[in-house]
Amino acid sequence: MQDTPSPSAPAVPPTPPIPLSALLAREDLALRQIAGPPGSGTVIHWAHTSEMADPYPYLLGGELLLTAGVQVPRAAVADAGDRHAGDRYAGDRYFDDYVARIVAAGGAALGFGVAPVHDTVPAALVAACDARGLPLLEVPPQTTFSGVARAVWQLMAQARLAELRRVTEAQQSLAAAASRPDPVPSVLRQLAQRVGGRTVLYGPEGTRVAEAGREEQPPEARDALDGLARLVTTRARSSATDTVAGHHLAAYTLGAGQGFVLAVASPHREPGDHTIASVAAVLLTLLTGEHQSGAGAARSSALVRLLLGAPPEEVAPLLGDGRWVVVHARPGAQAADAMAASALGAALGSALVDLADGVVRVLVPAEREPGPQPGWTLGVSAAAAPADWPAADTQAARALARAHATRAALVRHGAPGGAGGLADLLPPAEADAHARALLAPLTPALTETLRTWLSLHGSWDRTAVALSVHRNTVRQRITRCATLLGTDLDDPDARMELWFALRRF
Repeated sequence: MQDTPSPSAPAVPPTPPIPLSALLAREDLALRQIAGPPGSGTVIHWAHTSEMADPYPYLLGGELLLTAGVQVPRAAVADAGDRHAGDRYAGDRYFDDYVARIVAAGGAALGFGVAPVHDTVPAALVAACDARGLPLLEVPPQTTFSGVARAVWQLMAQARLAELRRVTEAQQSLAAAASRPDPVPSVLRQLAQRVGGRTVLYGPEGTRVAEAGREEQPPEARDALDGLARLVTTRARSSATDTVAGHHLAAYTLGAGQGFVLAVASPHREPGDHTIASVAAVLLTLLTGEHQSGAGAARSSALVRLLLGAPPEEVAPLLGDGRWVVVHARPGAQAADAMAASALGAALGSALVDLADGVVRVLVPAEREPGPQPGWTLGVSAAAAPADWPAADTQAARALARAHATRAALVRHGAPGGAGGLADLLPPAEADAHARALLAPLTPALTETLRTWLSLHGSWDRTAVALSVHRNTVRQRITRCATLLGTDLDDPDARMELWFALRRF
């Protein structure tokens, strides 16, 4: 059996690791480390039981592998007085190969259960774990493997709760720092304190505008952090990470086109540090964006003019030139809040964000072409001039409903090249008049139900999801539509005519 090179970064589960020492401290388990480096700072990401002779293909990395030694050949554990020299060496080779494969797969530790298969842990296994630097735990007869796995999960749950609490407290302290008279330095200081490292804000020219936190930093780490900041500004990347001289480095661009970069260097990195740094990046995006371009003043001026009666097309030049798209978005896991809405706006490259009734609306310049965002469901309107923004808002809402119903990350209104096709052969005025006449018997609720039902190819369930109503309600409304329109909705010709009308209505 040949050694397999260890992967440079084992694909461990995305859960908080627990120290092996915490598991050994559980008196109810009575585990005992009998080989491997003591006090090595080993952490466990998972617990896995396997009696395979070669567990390598089944390990993710970071596991505590539990085995009762069912797969161990008899010759490998023969008593010293009952075996020949050849047996002894064969046993040594077996255990050395077995441990080498666990180490190559990124296994964190090995737990060997005593009884019912083996009375003691084989001495050759102890020697192999010592030689390979793999912690070996003796699992006593009264302790079940499922009990060990349950203890790992309990400790991981405690670690996750502690990490969530740490992240929540950090978010609150960062928000408080952003409200102080010197918000940018305050946010940098608070972030440096929370991650236990140093934070740097780079300006558009790549110079260090402000710094906070630990001074002790190797010169090579400082140079690498400067290079990482330049990397995210010169390439289409919003963040980048690296590890240099034992320091974990990360850089985040602030907004779109602002040129500011937040960089963090710390001697250690906890699972929640990226989330904490991302919150700080959002806050600094808002703070630096206002001061760098005067966009805040322009938005305030636009709002005042709208409140005083100015039409949108007159106010729009204050926000930028060209055509715009409206984006409607909902988060996938939890309700949207102001922080998440601001973060989404920053990711889409716009500070024109509105949050109402759980839906985030963002007005984005059309040339920025909104793309899918992790954790969000998006509906995007067609590009529109300011006078057509209300219609674009409706388009985005319908696209979001369709995206939600079809479980798509993003749905755009209409085809990439516009409506096109047969619809363009009819003069717009005549088409609009025909649509109004055809759909006149329907109420707005029935019209929207019919539109959604047809767009989802007559699916009752998906229409119910899109409209947030019961499927029986959808059936009743569609039946009512058929009655009021005097048509058979199972007829493809009738569906086609209604769909053309609905697109003009």
